[in-house]
Amino acid sequence: MADTAFTNATQILEPFKGVKKVTIEEYFTSGHRTCQGCESALVMKLMVKAAGPRTIVLGSTGCMYVANTTYYTTPWVVPWMHTQLGSSGSAALGTAAGLKALMKKGKMKSEPINVIAFCGDGGGADMGLGAISATLTHKEYNSLILLYDNESYANTDIQLSGSTPYGANTTFSPPGSVKRIIHTRWKKNTAGMLAAGHPECRYVATVDASYAVEMMNKVRKALTIGGPTFIHSLDPCPKGWDYDPMLSHELGELAVETGVFPLYEVEDGVVRHYGKTKAIVEGRPRKPVREYLLKQGRFAHFTEEDLDYFQAKVDEMWDKWEIPGVIPFWKERPGAK
Repeated sequence: MADTAFTNATQILEPFKGVKKVTIEEYFTSGHRTCQGCESALVMKLMVKAAGPRTIVLGSTGCMYVANTTYYTTPWVVPWMHTQLGSSGSAALGTAAGLKALMKKGKMKSEPINVIAFCGDGGGADMGLGAISATLTHKEYNSLILLYDNESYANTDIQLSGSTPYGANTTFSPPGSVKRIIHTRWKKNTAGMLAAGHPECRYVATVDASYAVEMMNKVRKALTIGGPTFIHSLDPCPKGWDYDPMLSHELGELAVETGVFPLYEVEDGVVRHYGKTKAIVEGRPRKPVREYLLKQGRFAHFTEEDLDYFQAKVDEMWDKWEIPGVIPFWKERPGAK
């Protein structure tokens, strides 16, 4: 018999008011086999801690699937499912639709259940972009897609992805004596692209686990607001970025403080910068990008000319873009060529 009381409600997850108010329960525990200093493991831990126990996690193939499901063990305390490399969007939509159908038919209790599908930058910004885009157009289904971005196909030996920064040394773009810079494309602006292209998607945000409480509160907002939502997390990777694992937290901070990775949210079409990015928008000087780049071995081949080019591109994000760090458009100025 159908459950006539069914509603497509979400859980109401209030923001944590400081680190002392964060719940102590853990839903991503020991048993994973990530690298030392892996920021993506921290992102998984914070993501599901923010979501709580009534959550289903869907993981597409990548570092966070392989490391988290090795030899019949898993750190996930909540229900989880593996999905294919480019199908995080499809998995989120299908699971949300399936839950909704079962609840409407009275085959399971009618209650809000969080659906979170995560993907790496290869599976999300590249292969799975079409599926994520499709999911964000189905506003009647509640789900969150979280892209954990370590800026390469790190699970298969650090090949470059659409999120790999300009000039970075990867197995597909090694610097050589004839040509020092192999990878000459600028990083894909995934969050900005999805926010601009899906006006009915109620929530898109960027996060950085170096600012843990802020990150968890963005996850809680995304799950509360309703409909399909998207979060882009920057995840320093000791193996792929070639640095001492103890620097993961510092590099996450530097990515924001240099302006390389802006923190913002787009809620119902309104853009808000937050955290240290908001301070930059309000006039705080950005740190030089060299402080961020030169702590990473993947940029060890950079010359002063390369550093200047990278700095100029970041400066453009802040000085020319109509919405700083969000959308790469600017108005034509009178007399400009």
